Amino acid sequence: MTTITYPLSRIEGHARVVIDIHDDEVFRADFQAMEMRGFSYYVQGIPAEQITVIVPRICGVCSTAHQVASVKALEDLFGITPPPLACEIREVLLLGQLIQNQATSLFIFTMPDRVNASSLFEIAETPEGKSRQFSLAQMSLKIRKIGTDLISLAGGQFIHPIKTVIGGVTSSIPREKADAMIKTIEELLPMAVDLVDNYWQMSTEMVDRIGTWGDDEPTYYLASTEADSFRLNSKRLRVMCDEGRECHTFAPQEYENYLNIEESDYSYAGTSSFQGHIMRANSLARINLTNSFGTPKADAYLKRFGEAYGKPAHAILFFDLCRGIELVYALEKAKQMLETDLQHGEAMVRYAPRDGIGFGLVEAPRGPLIHRYEVENGLIKKADFIIPTVHNMLAIRRALMVAAKRYVSPEGISNELSRAVGRVVRAFDPCIACATK
Repeated sequence: MTTITYPLSRIEGHARVVIDIHDDEVFRADFQAMEMRGFSYYVQGIPAEQITVIVPRICGVCSTAHQVASVKALEDLFGITPPPLACEIREVLLLGQLIQNQATSLFIFTMPDRVNASSLFEIAETPEGKSRQFSLAQMSLKIRKIGTDLISLAGGQFIHPIKTVIGGVTSSIPREKADAMIKTIEELLPMAVDLVDNYWQMSTEMVDRIGTWGDDEPTYYLASTEADSFRLNSKRLRVMCDEGRECHTFAPQEYENYLNIEESDYSYAGTSSFQGHIMRANSLARINLTNSFGTPKADAYLKRFGEAYGKPAHAILFFDLCRGIELVYALEKAKQMLETDLQHGEAMVRYAPRDGIGFGLVEAPRGPLIHRYEVENGLIKKADFIIPTVHNMLAIRRALMVAAKRYVSPEGISNELSRAVGRVVRAFDPCIACATK
């Protein structure tokens, strides 16, 4: 038996791919998270109202989603309905995270794969190529910064935002700050569109070169955005069955009736399935479950994607194209929301703590995130974190098998396999820091 191990870079956290080959045939391919972090354990016994400050530390990248999900779980437990203004500001906050994450994933993590480079800064050697590379890098970082600035505007600070609290938000968004952000978005939106178009073209050229968009077997898809009202501050989960129709919807309080969440025998990250069926979350799931974004440029991309690849689309490298569509949407939508009045109105309601069980749901960049807290005597008795990356673990494993079988034969192991495993994993944009909790 031959075992090949591929350490991975350009992902969030630390992981590797391990492929076992016997008699020139691949019989196992695993995506392994290699660290145990134990957040579910060390929050036990803390005062419930403190957990909203602690759990964003699960991840410096996903801290925004964790904070909002945490606050919503306690609001559910305490029987609180936050005011509409607070819900709108939370949506702006989550849009900022989507922009920041999708720009990072597209342009820093996966764009180098399009040209067989190890970094965005190693794309070309010719003067013309270097000039284009430098321009792409500059544009990419400018677009990413819009996301971080939106998070700071709506959340108080970029890493571990502080303005979302139980009952609402601590302050509104002043008109002058909203106008300044609108001006920035207006200036840079054409640049984002150019980047997405470049990325789309580079992806098509890469597929022409390697001959595949990756694993294209149908799966179930899971998202918590709505078909015609794409909101990240979400309320229910939706499932598309493998034949391409929306077949189930359920509240976060019901997730145990639908999602089978299990420990893994090969990784510190667990797995989930929809009643035993492999599923995918993240951008491709959302695009498959979206009829309209309600913003012109994103809807044009949505139409282009559907006409080119069908609906639902299944190949895993489509995840990356879908991130580009969502990046444009998030910029357009943030501008629309900032043009409304986010300064006046009630921002927070009072509440009385109580014991019980509460659930909080948001659509994080990688898919639905659920926090479930059980509170007893004012303290956290049990905390469960249902992480988006875990929804993709079985799909990642299957896609790795498809790639490995493509590049392993009796003639040997193709050098392309090392690049293929990276493309596969990065297509799902996993966050290992969150998945191992």
